[in-house]
Formats: sequence, C-alpha cells, structure tokens
Amino acid sequence: MSTRLARSAGLISIATMTSRLLGVARETVLAALFGAGREMDAFNVAFRVPNLLRDLFAEGAMTAAFVPAFTRNLTHGGRDEAWRLGNLVINALLAVTGVIVVLGIIFAAPITHAIAGDFGEVPGKLELTTLLTRIMLPFLTTIAVAAAFMGMLNSLHRFFIPAMSPAMFNVATIFCAFALVPVMPALGLPPIAAIAVGTLLGGLGQIALQWPALRKEGFRYHPIVNFRDPDLREVLRLMGPGTLGLAAVQINVFVNTYLAATQEQGAVSWLSYAFRLMYLPIGLFGVSIATAALPDISRHAAVKDTASMRQTISTALRMMLMLNVPATIGLMALADPIVSLLLERGRFTEADTAATAAALIFYAPGLIGYSAVKIASPTFYSLRDSRTPVTISVISVLANLSINLALVRVMGYRGLALGTSLAAMFNAGALLWLLRRRLGGLEGRRIATASAKILIASAAMGLAAHATAAWFDGVWPAASLAAKLVQVFGAIAAAVAVLMAAARLLRIQEFEGAIARVLRRISG
Repeated sequence: MSTRLARSAGLISIATMTSRLLGVARETVLAALFGAGREMDAFNVAFRVPNLLRDLFAEGAMTAAFVPAFTRNLTHGGRDEAWRLGNLVINALLAVTGVIVVLGIIFAAPITHAIAGDFGEVPGKLELTTLLTRIMLPFLTTIAVAAAFMGMLNSLHRFFIPAMSPAMFNVATIFCAFALVPVMPALGLPPIAAIAVGTLLGGLGQIALQWPALRKEGFRYHPIVNFRDPDLREVLRLMGPGTLGLAAVQINVFVNTYLAATQEQGAVSWLSYAFRLMYLPIGLFGVSIATAALPDISRHAAVKDTASMRQTISTALRMMLMLNVPATIGLMALADPIVSLLLERGRFTEADTAATAAALIFYAPGLIGYSAVKIASPTFYSLRDSRTPVTISVISVLANLSINLALVRVMGYRGLALGTSLAAMFNAGALLWLLRRRLGGLEGRRIATASAKILIASAAMGLAAHATAAWFDGVWPAASLAAKLVQVFGAIAAAVAVLMAAARLLRIQEFEGAIARVLRRISG
C-alpha cells in the first residue's frame, strides 16, 4: 500500500511540479508587469470571489463529497453506475454555478465594496476591482466541471493528467500577459484585464486537457438532471454543510484580504504573493499525497475496512511530514533570497521583496496544517460525515478572525499571515484528534517518533541553508540574476546534503524508504 501510494503521489508531484513552476513563472511575469500596486491589489481582491467559490463548488467540498460517492458506485455498481453519477453531478454543477455567476455579475459592485471598501479612497481602484470580478466570475463554472473530471479520473487511478490540468491556468495567464496586455488600452480596457481573460481561458483549458483521457476511460456526456436521484442527493447532502467544512483556507485568506485592504497600499499583494509561494510545497507534497490517498481511503471506507484506513492515513501523514517539515523550515530560512530571485524585477522593488518575505516567514508554519487538513477532512467525507469538518472549520475561522484582529494591531499585515497559520494548525490538530477517536487510533506513536526525528533533521537543514545563503551574500552580493541563482541553489544544495546526512544519522525510515525507491528506479 505504501509503495503504491508513494508511486501515485510521485506521479502527481511530477505533474504538480510542472504546474507550480509555471505558476512561479506566472507570478514572476505579473510582478514584473504590475508590481504590488493598484492594479495587482484590485486583481487579487477580484480573484478572491471566484477563488473562494471554487473551494466550495470545485476543489473543496464537491471533490470531497463526490470522490467517495463515485468510488462507492464504481465498487458496487460498476462503471455505468459511476458514469451516471458523474453526469448528474456535472449537470448539477452547471446549473448551480451558472445561477451564482449571473447573480455575482449583477451584484459585483456591492460585493467588492463589502470586501474592500477602503479601496474607494484611491480613485478608480474599487471600480477596477468590480470590473475584474465580473470578467472572472465565469471561471467558477469552468473550474467546477474540471474538478468533476479530475475526481472521476483520480477514482480510476488516473492521476497524471488531472494533476497536469492546473498548468493550463498558468499557461493561459502567461500567454495573455504577453499577447493581450499591450492591446487592452486600444479596446478601452485596463492592461490588467488581460490577466482576468487569461484566468477564464485557463479554466477552459483544464476541461480540454482532461476530456480525451476521460473519454478513453469510457465516459460519455449526457445532459441528464435529476435532483431526486439518491446518489446525487447523497453528494449534495455532504456538500451542503461541507461548503464551509473544506473552505477554511480560502475563508481565512478572505478575512486577510478584508483586513489587509485597511493596511498600506501593497499589503494585499504582498500577502497574495507570499501565500502563493507558500502554496507551492502544499501543491507538490500535501495535495499530491492527499489526492493519491483519497481513492484508497474511500475504497476501504466503502467495505468498512477500518484497519486499512488507519494504515493508509498514517502512511499519508508520515509522507506529508517527511516532505513538508523541511519545506516549511526551508521557506523560513530562505524567504528573502527566494522572493528576490523569483519576483524582484520590473515594478517589483526591493522594498516589495522585504515585505513579501516577511509575510512568507509567517505563512510558512501553516504549510503543515494546510497539508494535514487535505488528508484528514476528506476522510470524514469517506465516512459520510460532513458535520465534523464543518464544525471544526467554523471554529477555526472564528479563531482566525479573533487572532487576526488582535495581531494586525501590533504586527500589521504580518500578523494576518501568522494568524492564518495558527488557525490552519488548529484546524488540522482538531480534525486529526477526532479522526483518531473515530478510527480507534492512527498509529500515533509511529507518527510522533517520525515527527520528532524529521523536525530535528529539518532544524539542522534550516541552519545550514541560512548560513550558506549568508556566506554567498558576503562573497558575492546578490545584485545580479546569476548571483541570486547561485545564492539560492547553493543554499538549497547545502540544505539537502545536511538533511540527508541527519536523516541517515537519525535513521528516519521515511527518508530511507524514499531514497531506496529512487535508487531502485535509477538502477532498474
């Protein structure tokens, strides 16, 4: 099981790495073109609306509710029953998100005013935010359908193509940045509108990439709608309360956006850039492991095999910690050099680098919490329980709001990043504690031992990374791109060497197993 999970997670990680690297390229292009000023603040707030709804209707609650139901139909009724449910879910999503998109376009002005009313103090900023919101709202429908495609393919253990599909979003955005930004003024639109158009095209691209693979598996689209179907009602029943249960991350970011809009100009963009950089390892390690584990967890739940569920969840958590604890400490140790290398060019200044790096340092500890939630929360849905993640999510959102209101007064925008991380850790801890009680254990002693060893090895790695970066900066100040590349990759190389040595010294089984699999792959 652990070998298959590792292999599946590895395939997803490769695809996700491609997508995330394109995402970094996307952020680099946007930073160079628009910096962290008025246009990017407006775009980031406008994107929050469809992005929040995406977590509710696409990659969050819908996926968590749909994949277990699709897997049950696949296990007990075969592919025909699974395809029937797939069509019902897709058509329900088209109907519901279509209504939401139309209403959102009509009421975009009051929505954006409620989110970022302080933007009205800068002439034209609030109006620009409203325009971009209207352009990007249909992205919700495209990404909901793409997520349904992804869920079906993942349930069939087809992981690579679905994991590659988000790359289309980044490709479309980069294309529009170069092709449409120069021509927008001639059309009477601001240049940043090209990025909003790219967002829409990216959603359509995700559907187009997955469609051939889904047809090859035997899926055929049929425009059937039956809200009385018991399987669809089961998905909707789990989704109903679950729209909040898996939305904790986006709701917390939404709260940050509202509070950041009250800070100095650029705060919204600094937080947004930092959050996206922090989300790179979540996509690579957290989402990939959770995506690979969910079909197996759902299958074990369908036949009530609790022992196998415990083993799969424990394996997934230990794999996640093996990758995300070093990533967290690495981001904190190298925040300034990484931000400078990736973003500091064009209209993105040295001051923007310092501000974004500060936010990244406080966001980074939440990486482990976010990734653990990606594993724990869908497990409850596999057990047909959406109430538990909802309850914990509501509490964590309220905690995030309370903490942020307190920290923003003393730490400014940096306090918003720290508050979000603390809320994510609470969300993960509470879910895992309740899951442990529900399943009669999660191999807790084994997870705790692995965590302690990984933390010690990662701390040594972080010290090596920071010291190496400081040494390179003293020998060759990072003013040029070449110097920045040497500083960052030299520090990463030293960090990896120390991490591997520490893992060998501490006999961390998770690292040793991963290295052995890589060596077998190379030799064979």
